[in-house]
Amino acid sequence: MYRHSEKQMKFVEFHLPFGGKLLANNRWVRLAGMIPWHEFEEQYCRNLTNDGKGPPALSVRMALAALIVKERLGVTDEECVEQIRENPYLQYFCGMKAFSTGRPFHPTMLVHFRKRFPADVLKIMNEVIVAKAAERTVKHEDHDDPKGSCGDPDNKGKLVLDATCVPADITYPTDLKLLNTAREKSEEIIDTLHKGMGRGHKKPRTYRNKARKAYLAIAKSRRVSANKLRKARRAQLGYLLRNLKNIDVLSQSTSLSTLSGRQYRDLLVISELYRQQQWMHDHRSLRIDDRIVSISQPHVRPIKRGKAGSDTEFGAKLSVSLVDGYAFVDRTSWDNFNECLDLQNQVEAYKRRYGVYPASVHADRIYRTRDNLRYCKEHQIRLSGPRLGRPPKETPENAAALRAEAIQARQDELDRIPIEGKFGQGKRRFSIGRLMTKLASTSETAIALCFLVMNLEKWLTAIFLCLYFKEQKLRFQNNWNSCWLRSLYLKTALIPIS
Repeated sequence: MYRHSEKQMKFVEFHLPFGGKLLANNRWVRLAGMIPWHEFEEQYCRNLTNDGKGPPALSVRMALAALIVKERLGVTDEECVEQIRENPYLQYFCGMKAFSTGRPFHPTMLVHFRKRFPADVLKIMNEVIVAKAAERTVKHEDHDDPKGSCGDPDNKGKLVLDATCVPADITYPTDLKLLNTAREKSEEIIDTLHKGMGRGHKKPRTYRNKARKAYLAIAKSRRVSANKLRKARRAQLGYLLRNLKNIDVLSQSTSLSTLSGRQYRDLLVISELYRQQQWMHDHRSLRIDDRIVSISQPHVRPIKRGKAGSDTEFGAKLSVSLVDGYAFVDRTSWDNFNECLDLQNQVEAYKRRYGVYPASVHADRIYRTRDNLRYCKEHQIRLSGPRLGRPPKETPENAAALRAEAIQARQDELDRIPIEGKFGQGKRRFSIGRLMTKLASTSETAIALCFLVMNLEKWLTAIFLCLYFKEQKLRFQNNWNSCWLRSLYLKTALIPIS
């Protein structure tokens, strides 16, 4: 059951029992006025039951604001609730009418909030917020037709594309470690099933002490040869197979319903993990499709990145597009994929958002496939990067053209830097450096929420810079047109100064 929220309250109406009033230029007060809360109620209500039972659900503003506060402050669920309880500005941001010293909700409610805002809903909210920010943004004339654009003059803007991986919060997976964890969990399942049989029944042998010593003998060794590691994996496979057979026998006498939901899920994952590990052992292979690298998070897959710091990452892979500093998550997948296949869909999404095709697309060389080049040529879009094939030999006739191409290529590389900075901001300042959520759906929600908050941060920064420029304009009123601050203002493309 859900009760639609009332009209958005002004900050002067917020009651403070100890006197005074909220400051109008506070960041949370400004942020509350930027977000169109009522436009998101319809998407929020779709994930709520309407059977008329139980207390009404918390408002969309309370739920979404709590998630934004948690992401923006970078705290845990428990600390997020405490921050809201102690801060009147955060309580106003969450839609409360007066300051209260009690907890607004239990910390576990944040898990339900993440489930009520799926990733696709947050992507729609992100586009709405970016559109509202664009309505109040003025572009300098040089921004509409970027240097080096070609073809159709109706094409406007720059589209920057790239992909990244968001690592999950799991330990570095090795085959031996996974088999040992699976064996230990299978032993717990055997203990639970045997306990449900009552007294008088003999527990099957598991050899858990012997298996543990065999695992530690290899895990604690500094250097292990390939033959010893293979024998250790084979031994753990044998112990695990024995446990799975014992579970099958016990299930004929005791129902699997005696297991908890987590244990039953672990049993399914362990069975698939054994099948994969046994197949790789028999075929002497190091890879298999849909490889499980975590029993607690079986949706996580290894993503081969080839980076200097981490050759392989374990998490979700994203395709991201960046326009004027605002980021959009166009694709989220737990399986590895070639990001160059997303270029055409990302360009079409740009046209859907802005009504025109971009004048130029800035991306890595991996995006410069023949299909993408053909597609961009058909729509009069310049795709950054060197031309395919052998570079031409420099002659006096083409020297100027080659120099111009080199200058344009250098500028294209500079235009691609902001998306790398956006990834760095998300991984160092926000939560996509390591996902702490455990479910696939809530992890995708956390990713989409991170980019939504980063876009709000950019919009909020633009507002505060606009206020600064207004003050400086009054200071340099007589020579504003020739002031260096005016040129800096035009480059930042902020809200118009009246």
